[in-house]
Amino acid sequence: MKIISWNLNGLNASLNKGLIDFIQESSADVFCFQETKTAEDRVDESFLGLDDFKYYWHSAKKKGYSGTVILSKVEPVSSIYGFHNEGYDTEGRLITLEFEDYYLINAYFPNAGSGLKRMDFKLEWDEKFEEFVEGLRESKPIVITGDLNVAHTEKDLARPKSNTKTAGFTPEEREWFDQFLKKGYIDTFREFVDEGGHYTFWSYRHNAREKDIGWRLDYFVISEELKSRLEASEILDDVMGSDHCPILLELSD
Repeated sequence: MKIISWNLNGLNASLNKGLIDFIQESSADVFCFQETKTAEDRVDESFLGLDDFKYYWHSAKKKGYSGTVILSKVEPVSSIYGFHNEGYDTEGRLITLEFEDYYLINAYFPNAGSGLKRMDFKLEWDEKFEEFVEGLRESKPIVITGDLNVAHTEKDLARPKSNTKTAGFTPEEREWFDQFLKKGYIDTFREFVDEGGHYTFWSYRHNAREKDIGWRLDYFVISEELKSRLEASEILDDVMGSDHCPILLELSD
């Protein structure tokens, strides 16, 4: 199984930047997209006619905001949208597909925001997510992907010292992610690459991508039960079209 995840920062915008070609050339079985900023009835028709894929949408109620979508060649056993909790599901941040031998979760975590104004909501969402995932794990292993909106360690952003009070690198957010992994989950990229300097997001400001002043905010996380099937976890940082780049996971049968 080959899975690609990408925060598009606008699905319709990405279609004008070569997204269809990327999908067709990648030969992935599943694509998980975040920050789509659109819905099925507002997307460019070119996106809806891709052969072999089934589409799974979770759009925000607010137009032009947030949203997730999954394209899968493999038909799942079932699909779940959000947490089934109105207080947390209106922003379209979560899609779960149940396959025969694991759950695949496509997540777009909230950003704590400028001045950390949404920190309380972010941490509540984190805890709700953990509860949701742990419940699913009682029956099957877990694959989590998406923009988790946190850089786990100092290796995961270019300028850690100046960002300890910045959304995505606060002690509270990092501590939650650290404790979550300790419950028996694996940051798959770190199984292959230990050193820093590998990022998935660069601000559009100040030529950050050209200077490689980035953050690693996008992950594939698996439960330990799947470790023996882990074949590859890569950052596709040469792919343009968003302020994030795609990431890739390969699992053996």
